[in-house]
Amino acid sequence: MFQRMIDDFKESTGTAMRLTSLAAAVAMALFVTTSFLCAAAFIFVLRKYGPVEACLTGAGIFFVVTLIAAGCYMVRKNQVKARAAETAKSAVHSALADPMLVAAGLQVVRAIGIKRLIPILAVGGLALGLMAARSSAGASDDDEEPKA
Repeated sequence: MFQRMIDDFKESTGTAMRLTSLAAAVAMALFVTTSFLCAAAFIFVLRKYGPVEACLTGAGIFFVVTLIAAGCYMVRKNQVKARAAETAKSAVHSALADPMLVAAGLQVVRAIGIKRLIPILAVGGLALGLMAARSSAGASDDDEEPKA
């Protein structure tokens, strides 16, 4: 059970690193391409209309590219959140459905005794509730946009 969780963590970390390096390369190529296209548009508009219109055209091109990149980022962020929630839900379900875990739990109940186990479970439930509250509060803080 724990080996599967460790393997999932290793796989997700490797995937994140590959995606990050690929995104950096794509961003750099997009920046260079946009710069040359903006320079070409600048020169074209400069010759035809003048310097002020050429500068506004360059700013408009970069603004459009920024809006497209921000939209792609937001869509990808929502996809990652949905996938993480689905994976967490399935991991908890598979851990509770594992017969080895159920058998180990029954052995613990037999060894400790039900009367001594109730306070331990109460403290464990309290700790689990506090951790869940902390993680949900941290997730809501991450969702908020910084205000300028």
